[in-house]
Amino acid sequence: MTAPSTHTLPTRPLLVMLRQWAESGWLRRLDAAFAGFLNERAPEAPDEVLLAGALVAHMEGRGHACLLLDELLDDADALLGWPADAAAALQAALSDVPADADAWRAALQASPLVATVDMRGALRAGAPLVLHEGRLYLRRYWDYERRVAQQVLARGVAPMPVDTSAVREHLDLLFPAATGGDDVAPPIDWQKAACGLALRGRFSIITGGPGTGKTYTAARLLALLFAMDASPERLRVMLAAPTGKAAARLKQSIDAALGELNDQVGDRLPLDELASHIQPARTLHSLLGARPDTRRFRFDAAHPLEVDVLIVDEASMIHLEMMAALLEALPPMARVIFLGDKDQLASVEAGAVLGDLCRGAEAGRYRPETLAYLEAATGQRVPDAFAGDGPPLAQQTVMLRESRRFGGPIGQLATAVNQGDSRSAVALLHTDRSGALAWLDAPSPTDVVALALRGRDGAPGGFGGYLKALRARPVAGDAQAHADWVLVVLTAFERFRLLCAVRQGEWGAEGLNAAIERAMVADGSLVKRGAWYEGRPVMVTRNDAAVGVFNGDIGITLPPATPNAPLRAYFLDGNTARSVGVSRLASVETAFAMTVHKSQGSEFEHTVLVLPRDAGPVLTRELVYTGITRARRAFTLVTPRAPAFGEALAQRTQRASGLLSLLDR
Repeated sequence: MTAPSTHTLPTRPLLVMLRQWAESGWLRRLDAAFAGFLNERAPEAPDEVLLAGALVAHMEGRGHACLLLDELLDDADALLGWPADAAAALQAALSDVPADADAWRAALQASPLVATVDMRGALRAGAPLVLHEGRLYLRRYWDYERRVAQQVLARGVAPMPVDTSAVREHLDLLFPAATGGDDVAPPIDWQKAACGLALRGRFSIITGGPGTGKTYTAARLLALLFAMDASPERLRVMLAAPTGKAAARLKQSIDAALGELNDQVGDRLPLDELASHIQPARTLHSLLGARPDTRRFRFDAAHPLEVDVLIVDEASMIHLEMMAALLEALPPMARVIFLGDKDQLASVEAGAVLGDLCRGAEAGRYRPETLAYLEAATGQRVPDAFAGDGPPLAQQTVMLRESRRFGGPIGQLATAVNQGDSRSAVALLHTDRSGALAWLDAPSPTDVVALALRGRDGAPGGFGGYLKALRARPVAGDAQAHADWVLVVLTAFERFRLLCAVRQGEWGAEGLNAAIERAMVADGSLVKRGAWYEGRPVMVTRNDAAVGVFNGDIGITLPPATPNAPLRAYFLDGNTARSVGVSRLASVETAFAMTVHKSQGSEFEHTVLVLPRDAGPVLTRELVYTGITRARRAFTLVTPRAPAFGEALAQRTQRASGLLSLLDR
């Protein structure tokens, strides 16, 4: 083995400064190290190239696909949202390099560290960075974005031929006609329109808020696909979602909706038999065949999935890398239908793919040929307000607009938040008398702990029901009684949850989990003799296909039916529970409280959203909206500083991306 070289490059002042920024917490250490890597590759590279490299790595860590150079130079403070001292240090650094965007672009284009894109869309040279239309990318994120755009365009440009008269017959059966009165035209049924549009495309999106019936629509779309297929029994259908809980909920919702359709369909379609061929819903990692310690999957372009129809729920959670892998693993003629709420939080990882793809969905922008098809296939005339000259993707996107579940105070609050109407939102939280909404001023985290233990007026209980269920453990050895008890405990725990805007700190998930655990041990509700104890709720933080658990799965630690056997973690799996020995769970954390990001795909009867004292870039309108829409019956907002709520609503999530630009081209 050759000994490592002892030669070191002289330390550049810029690199020293970037390391200091990382020590101060303004950059990640990885960002500063990436600038050092660039310097090793090209010691002659000017400071602006290394600084841009560190900042594009930093932006990727914050969920952006790229760095917008013009925005960086025009208003770095707004782009980065750093604290005042960090912003001042950045401005001082920028004053030492060319302030003109053209000069920056010229320096980047001239550097061997940066590849540019030719007229055919190909990279002219290999390099760690890519510059395209004023956007600077880490090379692999440019590649992900390009691959997603190519797949979307390949699947969504040309509509497939459809027998509109047959479609109309089946849709009228699946969606009984609504009446608008003698002189009033019935409102358009967007669910029916979504089924009609999805039928003629290989790439479709059905977006809408909670309760708008996305999975209800998907079930009817499946029935329509079965009805229109010459050999429906051979149609290979798969269901998937980013998390295990979301996947389980998707399958339950689809099964329930198909079951309800039996009476409507009658003998025309053997839905029970056809539904039995639908495979169990899986996480995207499981679907693609995740491999330990690698970013590669078993299924890819060279080894495609064996599927004809893929329905993916909670699509807002899919990050750019996963979307590229998923689309490339689909056979060319397979259909994929994405379901999701475009207004929810995007993935923690880079990219806001659903938000990009659904841009402008409220307006419809349907072309004349799309409107004509919809009228022929569904018998509905789309209002003129939704006509336009939208891109091909818009012709395969439908936004569901009527919420059948969120018509009460929670729905009104979600609407006000989504519109940025903080005055109405605050009024709703303070004046609601139904018990559905409440605002709690909490000077100390102990107020949050008290709410978690005892609940509040109008929404009692907190974790009380779960603790009561724990105490009702049956006699050891009775397997059936034990199985019933496990389900009662798991179901009780799922009724209430604390959601945090941040992970760390006393107002974050880590701090509140520790505080709640201490309080439960102190009052005798839990007995803790180590890291693992009876009643400990855990959330899986890393996919482990060998064990059968995936990131986001929630379980409860309980003793098995066999006396004196080691503790196991039990996870809901539809109407049953599955268990894993705790010694096999290497990546878990306690889960009385969880971040809003981790809660996506879940619902709780009573949801408590905890906002920290200081609003930072993570505290956004989308985060608050996502937290509210996790609640089914009751929602409580908790914060030690009232203005944090309004500040969050005034701040939108903006993620830099070039995906729409690639699709437009």
